[in-house]
Amino acid sequence: LRFAPSHRTKSIGFLKCLTACNTTLVDFVERQKTFADSSKSWSVDVAGIDGATFDLSVKNQNDGDEVTLRTPQDIVDEIAALDAESADVLATIRGLVA
Repeated sequence: LRFAPSHRTKSIGFLKCLTACNTTLVDFVERQKTFADSSKSWSVDVAGIDGATFDLSVKNQNDGDEVTLRTPQDIVDEIAALDAESADVLATIRGLVA
C-alpha cells in the first residue's frame, strides 16, 4: 500500500500518520516471514480463552495503555441515536427536494 502526497492534503498530521502506518506495515511484513516478535507483539494461550464468551478482544499486555471498552448496551444505544439523527437529516433533505 502506498500513498502519494497530494496538493489537496489539508493535514500534515495525516501524512505523518500514513508514514507511521506504512512503517508499521513494512515492519509487520518483515517480521511475519519468520514470525518474529516485536514490542507490540503478544500471544494468547488457547487454554486461557474463556469458553463461554470466546472473548478475543485486543489486550496487548506489552502496551501500557489501558483501553476501556464500551458495553454492548452502550454500543446499541449509540447506534440508535445515530440512526435517529440520520432519519432527521434525511427528513430535512426530503423536505428540501420535495
